[in-house]
Amino acid sequence: MERRDAPLMRGAKAHVLDAIGETPIVRLNAIPAREGLASEFYVKLESMNPGGSVKDRIGRHMLDRAREEGALAPGGVIIEATSGNTGVGLAMWAIAHGHKCIFVIPDKQSKEKIENLKAFGAKVVVCPTNVAPEDPKSYYSVSRRLHETIPGSFYVNQYDNLHNREAHYRWTGPEILRQTGGEFDAFVAAVGTGGTISGCGRRLKEEMGAVKVVGVDCEGSIIAQYARTGDATGARPYALEGVGEDFVPQNYDFGVIDDWEVVGDRESFLMTRRLLREEGIYAGGSAGAALCGAFRYARKIGEPETILVLVHDSGNRYASKIYSNEWMSDNGYLDSSLGVRVKDAVRSMGPRLPLVSAGETDTVGEAIATMEREGISQLPVLDEDGRLAGLVSERGLVRPVLMGELRREDSVALASAESARVIDEDEPLESVAHALLRKETVLVARNGRVVDILTETDMLRHLSEGRA
Repeated sequence: MERRDAPLMRGAKAHVLDAIGETPIVRLNAIPAREGLASEFYVKLESMNPGGSVKDRIGRHMLDRAREEGALAPGGVIIEATSGNTGVGLAMWAIAHGHKCIFVIPDKQSKEKIENLKAFGAKVVVCPTNVAPEDPKSYYSVSRRLHETIPGSFYVNQYDNLHNREAHYRWTGPEILRQTGGEFDAFVAAVGTGGTISGCGRRLKEEMGAVKVVGVDCEGSIIAQYARTGDATGARPYALEGVGEDFVPQNYDFGVIDDWEVVGDRESFLMTRRLLREEGIYAGGSAGAALCGAFRYARKIGEPETILVLVHDSGNRYASKIYSNEWMSDNGYLDSSLGVRVKDAVRSMGPRLPLVSAGETDTVGEAIATMEREGISQLPVLDEDGRLAGLVSERGLVRPVLMGELRREDSVALASAESARVIDEDEPLESVAHALLRKETVLVARNGRVVDILTETDMLRHLSEGRA
């Protein structure tokens, strides 16, 4: 206690919570130049908060208000539905004030986010992503049910808790104005709960008047659609974390948002990787989404402007996803660093023999005969439209045929249990490389129809001839 009461060392913060805020604003240089954009772009690095995201601000503010209003009693359990970042902000506050936390998180979130929350001592409940908000299994429903069954608990509810946007109105917005002197034309942010863009947007408009506020939503979310048309239906799954919603949170103040841009998963992830590679800024996928939206906005306004983009969180929570070549390749997002597509590589290999395959109506005996005649060890089984129905191999047929589990006159469909990786010919060549490294059989498709098979030998021949 004596050390707590002692004067602070010069320049020190009394507590980690006091280190939240005053995040830097830096100029982007390389990417706008390569994109041929005349506007100036600056990013506010909320990733520099102690908890790694802009959500540190609302975590502190919402819980401070809850304690002041009596909604959170001493020792009460803090419960929240979170995509991860808000949980960290709440957990820091909880540790400082002696509270336990339970966080309910959708299963599409990165493993780093889940492990981060556990590291703070929180209990983490993982729920399915692709269910409606009102579904009993959704992370919204589960968090509410936990609150109802745990006496003395406090359900934060960042979506409808208006202290969320108040935090940005009273804190982030004034900080931006103080740092910039209001010398910018547009403020751009990816949207989720609506708190950041609504709180900052209102404060900036009150002080600056003519500033444009641009929200960036993602494909599959209904927020931008609702803002434009009033239609809140038709949500679809998407991979971006912390961006978009499948319902409309109460924190949205649509009156302060002037324009909307909607971006996709792949372009957002690739831009996120460029942000690190070309600007040295290690950020999450929402930063890539926000930049894609900011660039689209800049291209359509005509005259160059100064545009401020909010970077929500750090990239260290996405090392196993956005920054993993394997994950990006597996999900069809990876940009081609080799500079060639699968069809370009196949073309460079010279004349190719026609693909040998079996039809779904062929027998096991016919499949074996085909493999023997052609001198091959595996055979794709295609349906009448040329799409993959299965894969048979000598190794997979030996035991069931010898043991009498399969007869030569049985349909080959009974034996085609093995799987193969089908890669479209327009995908980057890295997709083939990653699949072959995992010992997968790689089939090449054109408009859905399987047209070729690629092996390790094909890849080595292509690379050894310097065609990459």
